[in-house]
Amino acid sequence: MKSQVFFTPYTTYDPTALSAIAKKLFEKVVEAEAFAFAEEVPIKVTFGEKGNTTFLGPDCFEGIIDALEERGVKTRFMDSNVLYRGSRTTREKHLETAKEHGFTRLPITIADGHHGEETYEVPIQGTYYDSVILGKAYEPFRQFVVLAHFKGHSQAGFGGAMKQLAMGFASRSGKMAQHAGIRPWVRESKCITCGTCLDYCDHGAITIGEYAAIDPQKCVGCAACIAGCPTGAIVNDWSGENFIEKLAEYAYGAQKDRQMIYVNYLLNITELCDCVGEPLEIIADNIGVLASSDGVAIDKACLDLLQASEGSTLFEDGRTALKHAAKLGMGSLDYELIEV
Repeated sequence: MKSQVFFTPYTTYDPTALSAIAKKLFEKVVEAEAFAFAEEVPIKVTFGEKGNTTFLGPDCFEGIIDALEERGVKTRFMDSNVLYRGSRTTREKHLETAKEHGFTRLPITIADGHHGEETYEVPIQGTYYDSVILGKAYEPFRQFVVLAHFKGHSQAGFGGAMKQLAMGFASRSGKMAQHAGIRPWVRESKCITCGTCLDYCDHGAITIGEYAAIDPQKCVGCAACIAGCPTGAIVNDWSGENFIEKLAEYAYGAQKDRQMIYVNYLLNITELCDCVGEPLEIIADNIGVLASSDGVAIDKACLDLLQASEGSTLFEDGRTALKHAAKLGMGSLDYELIEV
């Protein structure tokens, strides 16, 4: 049976109009799935890196918040800390950035704590993982509304609903596992032996001599030391293999045993993702908004629409993630696109 993906074409960027469209599509999914809401259903969003100008602002999401509140459903914004050094590396900075970007209507929860230390594991039967490591605050909830900006990504091909699950639900250590599966290392020339990293490491893996040193036998790969280092001396190796398939397995683990409503905004399409802290060039025309209960189908529909619109194979590498996720049973590659 094909998954249903609801779609409204929209070629400009008017947050008020987008809010109304998203609400309408959200209601279509609720009706189609006979969705019975829990007392509280969080909204998974990305707040955008400071300096980025093409991330989706909170005004685009007002209609969906209204739809939940009209049903008496409590909600909040949720995300987890990023792995790289930026404006969302720790909870304090993350909250500050979210509020600067206008996300003030709802409470905000950073799911993996101050610097990624609050986690839990979900067992899966994947090719690369037996379990995935997610932010602890996600654990109590069985339903989510996942709002994603569909755009490019340097390693994943594209970022959409699946990336919102894989990176957005993962703790810092989960992100580390997807990107590299190794431990952080120290650039000796940048280390000032200040000892700040010792305060961030809960596992006694770091010692200070002529420079900081990380014991690979004790390091658990949580990457908290990266968040704490004031000079950027502690870094990741981004050369891990099979990143796209690993992302698919994390997406599968994040939605396992949960009900999700996905809304993808196929607008402000850039080559790189919203984690880049600078203005990005828009590389394709705006297409519209999509909604579904199937995270694989909605991302595939976005990619198909984009490539058909542009007459190209833009972001084609991302199909690897779609195929791997479908193989795991996360969702379907076959969908019915229903224009609303």
